[in-house]
Amino acid sequence: MQQSPRSPRARTALAVAAVLAAGLTPLTLAPPASAAAAKNYDDFNGDGYRDLAASYAYTSIHDGSLDFTGGAVQVTFGGPKGLTARTQLIHQDSAGVPGAGEANDQFGTALAHADLNRDGYADLVVGNPAEESGKTPVGSVTILWGSSKGLKGGTALPRKGGGAYGSFGSDLATGDFNGDGKPDIATLNASDTYLYRGGFTKSGGLGKVTKYDKANGSWYSESLAAGKVNGDGKTDLVIIGVHGTDKFFRTEAWFLKGASGGLTSGPTKVIDSKKPHSGLDAAIGDFDRNGYGDIAIGNHYENGGRGSVTLWYGTASGPGSRSGKLSQSTAGVAGASEPDDSFGQALSAGDADGDGYADLAVGVPWEAAGKKNSVGGAYLFLGGSGGLKGSRSQVIGKTLPGVAGGTVEGDGFGYDLRLRDLNRDGRADLAVAVPGENTVRVLPGAKGGVTGTGSYVVKETGTALPD
Repeated sequence: MQQSPRSPRARTALAVAAVLAAGLTPLTLAPPASAAAAKNYDDFNGDGYRDLAASYAYTSIHDGSLDFTGGAVQVTFGGPKGLTARTQLIHQDSAGVPGAGEANDQFGTALAHADLNRDGYADLVVGNPAEESGKTPVGSVTILWGSSKGLKGGTALPRKGGGAYGSFGSDLATGDFNGDGKPDIATLNASDTYLYRGGFTKSGGLGKVTKYDKANGSWYSESLAAGKVNGDGKTDLVIIGVHGTDKFFRTEAWFLKGASGGLTSGPTKVIDSKKPHSGLDAAIGDFDRNGYGDIAIGNHYENGGRGSVTLWYGTASGPGSRSGKLSQSTAGVAGASEPDDSFGQALSAGDADGDGYADLAVGVPWEAAGKKNSVGGAYLFLGGSGGLKGSRSQVIGKTLPGVAGGTVEGDGFGYDLRLRDLNRDGRADLAVAVPGENTVRVLPGAKGGVTGTGSYVVKETGTALPD
């Protein structure tokens, strides 16, 4: 198939020449949240329901009532039946948000969330790796603070290390990495990983900042994934990067264990022994329900762009010797593996069928459908005894009964994914970015996987979803 001109995993908002109709949907105010930390890390207005943040489809709007440039984030608020019609658009020209929108900015390229000041409202962390200092691109990370009205105001994270073209904020991850009860932020700058410890305050307070750089040769951090692997309650971090020595130059996944002092270096998994790759995605979930998180790493470049997912199973000491691999050539997986399909470009873990096992959603955004190129699709691999298997997989696309619209060339269905329970029914719902139509499709979790019945569309979204 012919690959779309969009570069894989380039988490930038889509630039289109369009003008947004004036005005935003008014917000229904949520009751005040308690002083306790938010139960859900993505409940920005404290009403008990998860919300969905996504990059906005348009990089600039000038229509008299709404004026911004340089990217934005759209929040769609949740309710008892899932996401609602209530939305909020926030950008660097919004009141209280530091900085100013500029033509080359990429505000919303990377997203993560946590209740960083533990006030009962989840906060959104936004990366803008193209932010300029003067005329020099350096990048920025902004915390947007949750409130009963949604996101309100922001605080800039101080940039550590790097310089020109460091792309500070090109990826983000949150979690309690040192187990002190305060959420922390991990981010990238100039190919290094930085851990910013909590507690964060609106006035700019934060804890210690530490840089992590792999020993023995050169190391270039490219992407991050956070989750609990060894069962000790602390959040662990996986860094996907490029490792170079005088003997090799390859792509690896580096495990760092959460510890009271921050993060400690752990084992490495080689993802591609011959080639360096950037922009690989990863997700963590307990796919075999043994109490330890398992790591899935996508390599959409493998085998001529056909793609694959490496599975690295967890133990009490972290990821162990047991591993596996999934692709469209795996026994029991429907469909054909073709060049440039990009199987594994996007990953997300969650329990879609409510059976207690984490499941894995895998994006295949440039999959062809007949003679139509880059239609896209996704797979759901159900967790179970022994972990993930091809025999427990489900094909997902716009041909699924109940999903509105037909297959369209260039849709890129599956460019990004997110599995989370949006309606509190105990099953994770699958949000799928479809950049060709500037939407996110939401498919409810159900017995046996996800279903098209009751699916709905979130409009005017870009390609970036937080995990």
